[in-house]
Amino acid sequence: MSSSAILLGLLVLMATFAIGLLIGRSSSSWAGASGRAVVWRVLKPTLVVSGLFLLAIQLIPYGRAHANPPVLAEPAWDSPTTRDLAVRACFDCHSNETVWPWYSNIAPVSWFVQRDVDGGRNKANWSEWGRHPGDESSESAETVREGSMPPGAFTLIHSEARLTDQEMDTLIAGLVSTFGSG
Repeated sequence: MSSSAILLGLLVLMATFAIGLLIGRSSSSWAGASGRAVVWRVLKPTLVVSGLFLLAIQLIPYGRAHANPPVLAEPAWDSPTTRDLAVRACFDCHSNETVWPWYSNIAPVSWFVQRDVDGGRNKANWSEWGRHPGDESSESAETVREGSMPPGAFTLIHSEARLTDQEMDTLIAGLVSTFGSG
């Protein structure tokens, strides 16, 4: 998950807590209330407001039109092993063969998944090989070597994308052989 997603989540949580605090405070006096009663007075409206907010954002249509355009052409992979490792660690964002998990249909997560897939396909789409002049595939090995790809949030959720050190070395060598080193 990106830092902007975490920040947005924290802001929404803080805002709903503040609203819950205001609603809870105005509904009754705090004097003489036990700690548990005070917490419940704040927590209950916070949960209600959060739930209503989550229901309302489901009406925003972005992020649920999961299209997987046809595969037009793939690069000439240096080996089947490189392709297999790329499928595991990269294809969900860098191809037209995205596997859309159930949570990719629920806002706001759907917004971030859609943004990541759109961004990945714009940088390098290995299902439309040779069709985009701005393709950044030649930088793929370097981004994997630096550890910025695959993203940590992706590997946290997708265990199949967690490559061993040996698999990472094999993938990097295969990407250099397939695309060059940028």
